[in-house]
Amino acid sequence: MTRRAVIRGVGHYLPERVVENAEFEKTLDTTDEWIKSRSGIERRHFAQDGDTTSSMATKAAEHALADAGLQISDIDAIVLATSTADLTFPSAATMVQHQLGMTHGFAFDIQAVCAGFIYALANANALVTSGQANRALVIGAETFSRIMDWSDRSTCVLFGDGAGALIIEAQEGNGTSADSGILATDLNSDGRYRELLYVDGGVSTGTTGYLRMQGNQVFRHAVAKLAATAHTSMERAGVTADEIDWIVPHQANIRIIQGTAKKMNLPMEKVIVTVQDHGNTSAASIPLALSVGKARGQIKPGDLLVTEAIGGGLAWGSVVMRW
Repeated sequence: MTRRAVIRGVGHYLPERVVENAEFEKTLDTTDEWIKSRSGIERRHFAQDGDTTSSMATKAAEHALADAGLQISDIDAIVLATSTADLTFPSAATMVQHQLGMTHGFAFDIQAVCAGFIYALANANALVTSGQANRALVIGAETFSRIMDWSDRSTCVLFGDGAGALIIEAQEGNGTSADSGILATDLNSDGRYRELLYVDGGVSTGTTGYLRMQGNQVFRHAVAKLAATAHTSMERAGVTADEIDWIVPHQANIRIIQGTAKKMNLPMEKVIVTVQDHGNTSAASIPLALSVGKARGQIKPGDLLVTEAIGGGLAWGSVVMRW
């Protein structure tokens, strides 16, 4: 028998404020058609005055707990992926722990930008399969609207805010690809590419800074690296492309999503796409897409999923799981 981390529940939260592409036409040299044609994005949600990364993460976690039929007392650990924590420290995860009323166990943040949720899920999987925790709450949450340069039309129209959460728990499996739960993970990074996607602020500058991105270069790396990491995870899981029911990719750009699916020889009919409604929510995008995919009735028990992401660092990775 093999100890597996099985998906027990999922949930998400989006701020109430919805920003359509047309709103950017008032302040930038851009159009709804220009944004849609280059990114696939039609609208996104922006945090309001009462929204923080930790508050949105808490609401997503509450929805995941309800979906799982669990109480916070059933959770042993919280792993929260974010690059926009409320404060430098303490971690947003401990803030969520407090807001949920959890006074036991442990909580910590992981920062790998858009690949953050993949990193968080891989680490939470290791905690569960090693016996360090029996149930873990894995969250991706971001308020990227607060690190945007609103004069830079190449970046500020692409990002949105939100949170998604997944609950995993230990169950016994047979050690085969037919098991439920996380079957394989793959993590990668290469610091040589720091200048392609970064924020020009931090403790060294004494400023929060703004997001900076060389979009064409990120695109060039994204498709090849995402397809490669997905194939690595699939090989480790012992599954092939024709067995995959759904790709649930990081929702950065429809052209990256389409290019990766093509490179993996999988049709777009097998891809969960939410980028048109959420924009790029960084570490929140995959759990958001998982939650929306389940709510739509697309993702069903027994489905085989591959999910992958790439972000600043560069950092990238993938997870193969059976729902």
